[in-house]
Amino acid sequence: MTDYIKIEHRDHVLTLTFARPDKKNAITNAMYGKLADALIAAETDNSIRVIVLRGEGDMFTAGNDVGEFAMMASGAFNDERHVSRFVEAIARSTRPLVAAVQGRAVGIGTTMLLHCDFVVLGEDAMLSTPFVSLALVPEAASTLLMPLRIGYARAYEMFALGEAMSAPTALQLGIANRVVPLDRLHQEAASVAARLAKLPAGSLAATKRLMRNAETLAAQIGAESQIFAERLTTAEAREAFTAFAEKRMPDFTKVAG
Repeated sequence: MTDYIKIEHRDHVLTLTFARPDKKNAITNAMYGKLADALIAAETDNSIRVIVLRGEGDMFTAGNDVGEFAMMASGAFNDERHVSRFVEAIARSTRPLVAAVQGRAVGIGTTMLLHCDFVVLGEDAMLSTPFVSLALVPEAASTLLMPLRIGYARAYEMFALGEAMSAPTALQLGIANRVVPLDRLHQEAASVAARLAKLPAGSLAATKRLMRNAETLAAQIGAESQIFAERLTTAEAREAFTAFAEKRMPDFTKVAG
């Protein structure tokens, strides 16, 4: 299953590709593990100067594999949760992170963009964070970063109602650097990565450290992760995942919070 992440290292650029298009690039625990390993290894590899995140097919990623969420909610999942390793690794990465996003970017597909230094969206990109509708809470330090980026009111609406944000709106609000025609998306991201790879790596890393406090982000990630894990065991979460499996709307009015 880790083969669902493709890794390519060329011309000082490490490209990590979600390669599970038949499942909308939903990210499994094993995929998170491979992503985390690659990001951590890049920190000590001087030949890697830039990292690109992208997805195969018509979607960036549908976010976490909901089937694994359901297993966690039922207590049937006992493996180490690599999502925590991935989230902390992306928050602590000193390399410039470039994202190329097409189609839907759901949940962590959107929140990981807040850790990227340059985000290129295809014209069809739609960003959404439907954590609350699954009876969960946002992650990846997004409860800190999203209000800072777009303001509390818009961030609350995005988290609570889970409605999708279009590429032009994401550009206007500062989540993305540019929007390009879909057929130019990966070319544009590669061009940006190539330009960054030619700049002084030490200077880029120092600038990033000054702009982003990794320890603050790690503390927020820890707080979110604890509450996220607690929420997975609630009756609300069981109702959410049961409803998803049964292809019906959940009814949270009949369960305790």
